[in-house]
Amino acid sequence: MKITIIAGARPNFMKIAPIIHAIQNAKDLGNNMDYRLVHTGQHYDDKMSGTFFEELNIPHPDANLECGGGSQAEQTASILVAFEKDLISYPADLVLVVGDVTSTMACAIVAKKLNTKVAHVEAGIRSFDLTMPEEINRMVTDSITDYFFTTSENANQNLAKEGAKTEDVFFVGNVMIDTLLSNMSKFKKPALFEEFGLKAKEYIVLTMHRPANVDEVGKLKEMMTEILSNVENMPVIFPIHPRTAKIIEELQLKASNLIIVDPLGYLEFNYLVQHSKAVVTDSGGITEETTIMGVPCLTLRDNTERPETITIGTNELVGTDHRNIKPALQKLFKGDWKKGSIPDLWDGHAAERIVDVIKNFYKA
Repeated sequence: MKITIIAGARPNFMKIAPIIHAIQNAKDLGNNMDYRLVHTGQHYDDKMSGTFFEELNIPHPDANLECGGGSQAEQTASILVAFEKDLISYPADLVLVVGDVTSTMACAIVAKKLNTKVAHVEAGIRSFDLTMPEEINRMVTDSITDYFFTTSENANQNLAKEGAKTEDVFFVGNVMIDTLLSNMSKFKKPALFEEFGLKAKEYIVLTMHRPANVDEVGKLKEMMTEILSNVENMPVIFPIHPRTAKIIEELQLKASNLIIVDPLGYLEFNYLVQHSKAVVTDSGGITEETTIMGVPCLTLRDNTERPETITIGTNELVGTDHRNIKPALQKLFKGDWKKGSIPDLWDGHAAERIVDVIKNFYKA
């Protein structure tokens, strides 16, 4: 059987890596499986995409559709056109999409219109916030998916409410955690650790990129000010997203403990997270990684599509009101943060379970 795997943006690469390795292992054992890797080019900065192929031991893509840049609509249209041509030229038995980026939705649409089965890894997660482009991507993708691979019981329940057939939903665990666990021994200390004299558990990692937080200069400045003034003068390391870099320049922040750095590779970034006192973020995926590493996580969002990181893990929703930041940080520095535990099946074997399911559907 032939599988086309889609990767478009930074989070996708972490999710496809263990799936590719599991397919390769199955093929080595004599299973009739092969894959074609298509990179849509949605993220085209080398720090945001290229280095991941090397660090995570993923073969370079069979095709790069080079669909980076433009508005949401322009990018969606570009991917639709380019992937349709690719899939017609290289037919597949199954198109496998991961996560919730524009590429996920666009490639699922193309596959279904060409009568090709679609499998969605990380299906069923919901924030129930339609102001988030990712939520629309999730809903559209799942509405046309054939096989749903889920990370949690919450996702299973969401899909059941939306009418997905029980026999098409497979609770397999979290492929991003597969990647994290398999690479922990390879984490690399970034040069900035020595450059700025960082000490383990004596700095904060900050990431922000969501429009709700970074598009309004005044609001972003309020949030940054609250963070920087309530961390007991600890260094705040901010690997800055390209989207945020343009805006942060306008803030003219004067804080001696703010350290802005370029985006880091996967292995260096997770070393930084693993040894931090806490992470302040508006990312979804990072909340999963901090849960596994036992690192306190403060999420600057009003909702999350990963509630298990809160009910089970080390994450807490702080919200997007800057006034909520101080009490959350006070709780952290008092030592009152919860310890958290590991969600079910976040054990490093999700990709193996996914490939086992696919083998059963496409027996030679």
